[in-house]
Amino acid sequence: MDTIVNFIKTYGQWLQLPEMSIIDLVEIVIIAFAIYQIIVWIKKTRAWSLLKGLVVLLAICLVAVLFHMNVILWIFEKCLGVGITAVVIIFQPELRKALEQLGRNRLFKSIFTFDDQKGKNEKLSAKTINEIVRATYELAKTKTGALMVIGNEEGLLEYERTGIVLDAAVSSQLLINIFEHNTPLHDGAIIIVEDRITAATCYLPLSDNMELSKDLGTRHRAGVGISEVSDSVTLIVSEETGSISIAKGGELYRNLDTESVRNHLELLNQEDGKKKDERRQKDGKRKKKNTEKKTSSGNVKSGKSSDNRKEADSNER
Repeated sequence: MDTIVNFIKTYGQWLQLPEMSIIDLVEIVIIAFAIYQIIVWIKKTRAWSLLKGLVVLLAICLVAVLFHMNVILWIFEKCLGVGITAVVIIFQPELRKALEQLGRNRLFKSIFTFDDQKGKNEKLSAKTINEIVRATYELAKTKTGALMVIGNEEGLLEYERTGIVLDAAVSSQLLINIFEHNTPLHDGAIIIVEDRITAATCYLPLSDNMELSKDLGTRHRAGVGISEVSDSVTLIVSEETGSISIAKGGELYRNLDTESVRNHLELLNQEDGKKKDERRQKDGKRKKKNTEKKTSSGNVKSGKSSDNRKEADSNER
C-alpha cells in the first residue's frame, strides 16, 4: 500500500491540471475551432495529399531524433527555412481562397458595409427571372450547353474583362441565341449583373474540389469555381444530358426543374431585402439617437436661458 501511495505522490503531480482562468479556456476553444476548420478546409482541396507528405517527413524527423541520426537532422535543419517558403508558394492558391472565404463571412460583411451599397435595387427583377427561367428550359430541352453567372454583391469585373462586353437587356431569345451551337459567343460564360448581360465568352476559374463527381465536365467545374471565389449564383445546363444545375457558395445543386431554378434566383432578392431591412433598422436607431441627443441638448440650452432670464430680472429689481 505504501508503494502505491509513494508512486501516486511521485508521478501524480504530472497528472494535475494547471490553474486555468476563463480567458485560458476561451483561448483553448478558439484554437481548437481554428485547427478543426483548417483540417476541414485542407481535406476539401489538393493540399490534403501534400499534407500527408509533410506528415511522413515529420515522422522521419522524429525517428531521426530518437535514434540520434545526426546527418538526417542536419539536412532537415538546413532545409527548414527553405521549406517554409516552399510551403507558402505551393499552397498559394489555397491560402488565397481561404482568405477570400474569410472575407466573405457574414460577420465581416456586416462590419465592412459601405454606404454606396445602401441604395441598390433588387439584384434581379421579376421579368429578368422569367426570361432566365424560360431560356434555361428551352436550352435544357434541346440539350444546348449554357453557363450563366448571376452577380450578387461582390464585383465580377475581373472576369468580365476576359470576355466580350455586351451591356444588353436580358431576354430569353438573346440568351438562347448566345449559346446556340456555332455562334461566335457560345463558348464560355455570360455574366448578368442587375438585369443586364454585361459580358459573354468569359473565362472562369476551375474548381479544385476533389469531392465533385468525375462525371462532371469543365462547364460544371467552372461554375463551381466561380461560386467558390465570389458570392454569385451560377446556372449550368449540361450539353450531354440537358440537366440543369446551380452552383452557389461552392456547392452544386444538380437535376433541378424550372421551379427550383426560379426559387434559387428569387432567393437572391430575398437575401438582399433582409440586408436592406437590417440597414434600415440600423439607420433608424442612429437617427433616433441623434434626435434624442439634439432634444436633450436643446432642453439644456433652454434651461440655461431661463435661468439667465431669472437672474436678469432679479438684478433689475
